[in-house]
Amino acid sequence: MKKRLTLLAQTSFSALCAVSIASGAMAGELNILTWEGYADPSVIEPFTAATGCEVSATYVGSNDDFAPKLAAGGGVFDIVTPSIDSTYALIEAGFVQPIDVSRVPAFKDIYEQFRTADGILKDGKVYGVPYAWGAIPFMYRKDKFDTPPTSIKALWDPALEGRISLWDDKSALYVAARLNGNMNIYELSDAELAAAVDKLVEQRPLVRKYWATAGELVDLYKSDEVWISNTWGGYQSGLLAAENIEVVEFIPEEGAEGWMDSNMIVADTPNEECAYQFLNMAISAQGQEGVFKVNGYSSTNPVAAKEFMSDSEFSALHQDDPAYLDSLLLWENLGDRLPVYTNAWNSVKSQ
Repeated sequence: MKKRLTLLAQTSFSALCAVSIASGAMAGELNILTWEGYADPSVIEPFTAATGCEVSATYVGSNDDFAPKLAAGGGVFDIVTPSIDSTYALIEAGFVQPIDVSRVPAFKDIYEQFRTADGILKDGKVYGVPYAWGAIPFMYRKDKFDTPPTSIKALWDPALEGRISLWDDKSALYVAARLNGNMNIYELSDAELAAAVDKLVEQRPLVRKYWATAGELVDLYKSDEVWISNTWGGYQSGLLAAENIEVVEFIPEEGAEGWMDSNMIVADTPNEECAYQFLNMAISAQGQEGVFKVNGYSSTNPVAAKEFMSDSEFSALHQDDPAYLDSLLLWENLGDRLPVYTNAWNSVKSQ
């Protein structure tokens, strides 16, 4: 029944697109700046077949990549998919344009926490369509630990020297701050931020490598170079499972961050029609099933998710428990402190 519903959703989407193609409204191309797995052929090829919109994807390894690439100008990109802590900076800089939600009918089906998030709103206008969400848990190779780790202290364990990895992202500061007992990770004072930097500098000799992409972290685990790290929940663990490498994800005693990614339209894109069709596809059953199957992430549109997830999958991904978000430290806009945090993280890497 689930498969039949998904097929119906895809058929309806394709039929709608076919009408628009016939009128010549959508033939074009889209250049998107996004994350690994968000432009998988299993989703993009049916979208192109249905709309005539060719899609080219450039991948980022960190949210810090979006603004510089857009600032370079030249009209290179049409859609970007930043996380909720980086969206407002793009809005303030004028890099993205308001979205006419009347052209995105399923927007109303998105979880209220996401469609009303400060990071995608300004002056009563909507600038992003929430696409996927999840946690930033930690992960370890099961065969390397007699006692399962329960704290992020494990990433500072001298016994694991050379077997530790952290994401090459300012969020490493969030990890260190929590270890220091500072839970106000998005509002760290200069002193607290300096303490987080000190903690990361202390850790650096233990770190095998700061991972930049999902594939890089997977390779580090496969080559037996890394035994413990943070991770994009559900994604790298799934890739490793396919390689018969057993890893375990866990939420540490110090808590975990949460994230939400949104599709945003780059200001003055010449490919607006294709952009809106992409936004609609991304939150349809077709698009949401794609990111679920490829990345293992939770869906922002629970109505669509019910069409392809089993009851157990729906529950396991907390689709039936939006309050789960309250247990996560959902990424927030850092405002004027963004460059301060970014510079702090760069200072760690320059040591």
